[in-house]
Amino acid sequence: MSKTTDVDEPRLAHFPVTFYACVMGLAGMTLSTHAMEHQIGVRGVFSSLLLTVTVLVFVAVSVLMVLKYQRFKQHFLAEWAHPVKKAFFPAISISLLLVATALAPTVPGLARPIWIVGAALQAVLMLAVVSGWIGHRPYQPMHISPAWFIPAVGNVVAPVAGVGFGFIEVSWLFFSAGILFWIVLLTLVMNRLIFHDPLPGKLLPTLAILIAPPAVGFLAWIQLNGGAIDAVARILINLGYVFAAIVVVQVPNFRKIPFALSWWATSFPTAALTIATLRYAALTGSAFHLWLGGLLFLILLAVVAALAVRTVTAIRRQEICIPE
Repeated sequence: MSKTTDVDEPRLAHFPVTFYACVMGLAGMTLSTHAMEHQIGVRGVFSSLLLTVTVLVFVAVSVLMVLKYQRFKQHFLAEWAHPVKKAFFPAISISLLLVATALAPTVPGLARPIWIVGAALQAVLMLAVVSGWIGHRPYQPMHISPAWFIPAVGNVVAPVAGVGFGFIEVSWLFFSAGILFWIVLLTLVMNRLIFHDPLPGKLLPTLAILIAPPAVGFLAWIQLNGGAIDAVARILINLGYVFAAIVVVQVPNFRKIPFALSWWATSFPTAALTIATLRYAALTGSAFHLWLGGLLFLILLAVVAALAVRTVTAIRRQEICIPE
């Protein structure tokens, strides 16, 4: 393998794990598009195209992360030790689980082994991140952010496809862990947001992650509960709407901060709520939720398109992969 140039080396050294938030957003867009196509009864052409893009981006990001580990191991380990960035590492396993979920309807034979790898990696990363949190004195309330939900979200993503693959008990295990850590972390994050200094500008968009656990939890619960809408399902999806309303109130503050990859944190939660709403509409026949799901899908489309344009622009201007 050829040696990188002096110009390329520092940029690769600072290639951030937060790029996986882009993959999660694209995967969420893929699944939302598939849900919308199913709802209106059209062929899955657009969702298939988006899935291809998602897989290509995932492969490209993963290759660059491997190269970063090989050539700039100290930078990789420093990112792993960072109190905020560390929470983004499970986005790798979540991306695999989402890709497997998107592949399941058309190529289950390929989706199943991808899910197994993603689930195993999620278990390892979740335990590594949580064990890293425990007993480390340097962590302070200012280090806590909604990004800490990412390991918990990964657990509740697993059952969405895992049940269909026959991993019933494993899916219950992941769901139980995800719900437990969501409740614990929700208390810690709300304490930090209310009683301590405001989130730094780059982390402000991560407020949208508040939406993801109940929205994905709804989808997982539906799978585990045989597709039945019960009280738990209604509580979860409505909590998603509550947190969405809280985030919408904060949107004017988002405009005051410059673009960063953390902006992609707004995409997957929006996608999760869109899918949950469309799923609720399909199971209950609710016309209101069908229209709401359509509106959320249009919002998601605008969000992902804007983020993609801003990301490409930032890459061209060399505003990404720079020391912080």
